[in-house]
Amino acid sequence: MNFLIKLDLKALNDIQNAIDYYDDKQIGLGERFEAYLNKYFKSLSKNPFYQNRYDNIHCLPLKKYPFMIHFSIEENQKSIYIHAVLNTKLNPNKNWVNKNN
Repeated sequence: MNFLIKLDLKALNDIQNAIDYYDDKQIGLGERFEAYLNKYFKSLSKNPFYQNRYDNIHCLPLKKYPFMIHFSIEENQKSIYIHAVLNTKLNPNKNWVNKNN
């Protein structure tokens, strides 16, 4: 049984900002980024047990783009909560998530 993916509003904003950024660089690149990211979400729904980095937050880096998915797992609810999709090339101090904020 797959886990249900739930996106935090912050994660949705992160994704939209990335799509907008890539579309500004080249038309259609944002759409390709989104499709690539969705493949990672599908993979997570099948197997979410990636590296636990801090405070029960797991991280999954994208290979093709400089982003990392920050998420937590609720095993009893079979849910994955995506807290953020952060650009790893920006300010490193912003590359950590406080799931209480």
